[in-house]
Amino acid sequence: MADGSYPRGYLMTSIAKAIVRLREEHRDAQKQVQRLEEAIAVLQKLTRGTGATVHAGAPHRAKRVLSAAGRRRISLAQKARWAKIRQMKKAA
Repeated sequence: MADGSYPRGYLMTSIAKAIVRLREEHRDAQKQVQRLEEAIAVLQKLTRGTGATVHAGAPHRAKRVLSAAGRRRISLAQKARWAKIRQMKKAA
């Protein structure tokens, strides 16, 4: 051993251990990649179809859609309010 050589089989054992460790690290890295892909997918689902872009500090709300019937009810209610105000002006 004074000449810098290793005992028989030492180098092969070290290489085998290194391969096992590298395989473990590879498996762990694949798991982490999978978790990252899942997180990206969740975030993409949150913004899909809204045309959302990321703005710092400004939360994005989805555009609210009002049905034709809803718009009509609101319109009729506003017209009734204005008619009531006109009636009060005529009475005064």
